[in-house]
Amino acid sequence: MALLQEWQKISYNQEQDRATLQRFWQNYFLIEKGIYEKLLDNPDEEVSGTVKELADKYEIDIMAMTGFLDGINDSLITPNPIETMEEDTVVSLAFDKEKLYENMVDAKADWLYELPQWDEIFDADKKKTLYREAKNAHTIRNTVKVGRNDPCPCGSGRKYKQCCGKKNK
Repeated sequence: MALLQEWQKISYNQEQDRATLQRFWQNYFLIEKGIYEKLLDNPDEEVSGTVKELADKYEIDIMAMTGFLDGINDSLITPNPIETMEEDTVVSLAFDKEKLYENMVDAKADWLYELPQWDEIFDADKKKTLYREAKNAHTIRNTVKVGRNDPCPCGSGRKYKQCCGKKNK
């Protein structure tokens, strides 16, 4: 069984009681925060190795490393083959800084996007811009629907049904 499937069985186990699952995720988030602190200290350094080597480097177990790789994969410059990876699969943690920050905001992971290391990477204006972009990316804007008998929005002065509405039929 691939590591990702094992990780998903453990992390989304429906048979565990809520308190146990909550403790599991609290522990994982602390591990994740620790890894990101180290990565963001040297954001331009490309960290790579096998899954096992990276787990050893960050002093965590293979499953926690699998979870971390799953979480960061969308922010990587070149995504890792997480669906099929095993302990000896070579992976890279070379991430796109802006994409990573936006993905952390999107995940509502304030314990990650508020890390002090980000202050060394982006200035306050850049962080504000990235934050706003991440929040607006999933915002659905409802536009006012033009009624058949309303004036046409093109400015012709005619009714919508006699102007642009006629073209849309």
